[in-house]
Amino acid sequence: MAKYEQNSIFEEEKVANIPLAERMRPRVLSEFIGQKHIIFEGSLLCRAIKADKLGSCIFWGAPGTGKTSLANVIANTTGSHFERLNAVSSGVADAKKIIDEATRRFNAYGQKTYLLLDECHRWNKAQSDCMLPAIEKGYITLIGSTTENPYVAMTRAIVSRCRVFEFLPLTKEDIRQGLDEALKRDAVLSHRKIVVDEDAMDYICDTASGDLRNAYNALELAVMTTDVEQDGSVHVTRLVASQSMQRKALSVDTGMYYDMISAFIKSMRGSDANAAMFWFERLLEAGTDPLLLARRIVIHASEDVGLADPMALVVATSALTAFQNIGLPEGRIPLTEAILYICNCPKSNSVVNALYSAEESAKEHPTARVPSYLMDQNYSRSTEETDQTPYKYPHNYGGWVEQQYLPDEVKDAVFYVPSGNGLDVGCRQPKNKRDYSKQKVPNKWFDGDDV
Repeated sequence: MAKYEQNSIFEEEKVANIPLAERMRPRVLSEFIGQKHIIFEGSLLCRAIKADKLGSCIFWGAPGTGKTSLANVIANTTGSHFERLNAVSSGVADAKKIIDEATRRFNAYGQKTYLLLDECHRWNKAQSDCMLPAIEKGYITLIGSTTENPYVAMTRAIVSRCRVFEFLPLTKEDIRQGLDEALKRDAVLSHRKIVVDEDAMDYICDTASGDLRNAYNALELAVMTTDVEQDGSVHVTRLVASQSMQRKALSVDTGMYYDMISAFIKSMRGSDANAAMFWFERLLEAGTDPLLLARRIVIHASEDVGLADPMALVVATSALTAFQNIGLPEGRIPLTEAILYICNCPKSNSVVNALYSAEESAKEHPTARVPSYLMDQNYSRSTEETDQTPYKYPHNYGGWVEQQYLPDEVKDAVFYVPSGNGLDVGCRQPKNKRDYSKQKVPNKWFDGDDV
């Protein structure tokens, strides 16, 4: 009897040492929480799982959104063999071993194999290519799990053979459902008298950032570190919840990261101060280097405001210098000032148009010669290099005099055309010149997406 009790205590301790998120993993589809856009009665994914006819697929989404949990449901539902690999720690040899065993099972018993591949974006081309024949022949059904955009981070051959399901961050209601279920049916928490204040529960749900695993960890830590009261209950207050909840950086994958930078840049260009500030803070919360954003602010002070308000560049460079000397968090203030200044400025892209047009022309005429009267007069030249045209010193003519400064090959070119916005009104321009600045700047130049 004593031995039986000892074993029971050991088993309880063993279960208690398993993280709550793992103890709460769903075993059947009805226990799965969230992703209602792909998991609902009659949906393709539900029908395929219930019929055990799921083809190769990729689950793509932020951490804690249910990718591994759904794979666990599939493992418990299917009559097929189930294997797991992590792309970070596995190599070609591991993949070939699974392929050989899957081929043997299929040929001997007609049984197919599900392969759950965590972090599947980390597989290189060699690993992916060795898996293709087995997928095509039906020996293996691949279930990839990734936080990165598979269309960007994975080999095209694998993605083309899989159906991609995007997992969205869980809603506050989804998080609340998961926590309530944990308190009711978890093997450890359900045997305790736990009282969680409403504002404490709201705090965990709000700060989980759509990550149910993060919320589970916070609830378990709060319960396990709170003293038991005289009536035997554990009381979780908002203060306890806030101390137990590690606020995580907002989850982004590589594609989303560049999309947000593009949105930040284009919001400044479009003079939308509210949007620019939102994307600025969203990027900082996601862990973006503030100096990268500061450099983009400086660039756009010239690219999008330019001569319409030359002070924009002064403000932007001053904000960059201030941030370098101050750092976070106060360094965000001068950067914010620069963002708002740029958003409120009149816009002109005459600077980048002039730069691009001049560059194209310079490449087209690599042998263009300097007019003789503009040449350095400090050393002697042959008579072939000079003519009798004198140099006109502009200050002798009141500050400006019409004179050819361009080489003969492009003497009629106009690279800079003032936009007329703000202060970008230009100066005197010779008449009857060919306007090179009307060429459209291609997307590879100054399109706001270069980082």
